[in-house]
Amino acid sequence: MNCIVIKDLSKQFGQHLAVDNLSLTIETGEIFGLLGPNGAGKSTTIHMICGLLQKSKGSMTILGHEQTGQKKDDIRKNIGLVPQDIAVYDELTAYENVHFFAGLYGFRGADLKDKVLKALAFVGLTEHMNDKPASFSGGMKRRLNIACAIAHEPQLVIMDEPTVGIDPQSRNYILESIKKLNQQGTTVIYTSHYMEEIEEICTTIAIIDHGKVIAEGSKEALKSMVTDVHKIRIEVGQEQEIELSDLALIRGVKHVERTGDFIEITSAIEVTNLNFILIYLMEQTIEIKSVDAQKINLETVFLTLTGRTLRD
Repeated sequence: MNCIVIKDLSKQFGQHLAVDNLSLTIETGEIFGLLGPNGAGKSTTIHMICGLLQKSKGSMTILGHEQTGQKKDDIRKNIGLVPQDIAVYDELTAYENVHFFAGLYGFRGADLKDKVLKALAFVGLTEHMNDKPASFSGGMKRRLNIACAIAHEPQLVIMDEPTVGIDPQSRNYILESIKKLNQQGTTVIYTSHYMEEIEEICTTIAIIDHGKVIAEGSKEALKSMVTDVHKIRIEVGQEQEIELSDLALIRGVKHVERTGDFIEITSAIEVTNLNFILIYLMEQTIEIKSVDAQKINLETVFLTLTGRTLRD
């Protein structure tokens, strides 16, 4: 079953086309990563999914409902949004913050209290429920932000840069919480400027640029779109003669060149041949100082497809 089906979605602000005939399908139960440089159209797309912005054209089916008319309210009740900017009230306690946001969805009495306590426990803030966010660290505020978004137990949670400006320990805690949330059946849409986070938690990734989806698929599928090779960089002893033509004969090797003390080998990604390369060098009594097998990562894919880094 599909959680979201978007077809030919566009959003125009005056003369600026922020989202340009964008189409996406997000399956139920996924952690779906949205990647794009600043101004690519990610936030505008998220706001249209949530119903916070009206689309200029196109269609969106969310949680089985076309996002039109009275169905918008039904859809909103089943979406949790974790915004990039922390949206909690410093003058309220952690408990009161979550209580307020969960109450907006119509929960009352014992049911509301149960949902608040459950959300605070999920993000590890039970011991701090009576403390005010003004005394919290950045990571604790981020976790409270998440609690406010998930207390009503939505089917879909959208997280827009939920780990900005926090310490590594808090980041790891939040990432593990997202995995746990997903294992409980929640579909997650996740945006981040930290490529390693996307690599770690997302099952499917879409790269957006200039309001369009320019690539979509698993990490492996995206990497294969860019290249079918990887590079091996070997540091050897100074002034040692090496027959590069012999190395080029090893299965899978596509190109060999030497720069100073380094041999750089381009090899087919599907062939495991590093051991044969090292055996050849050792047989020739070549001193091997270091070996670096460089496989392509999402950062390289992103740079190749957009011409920009994720933070541009």
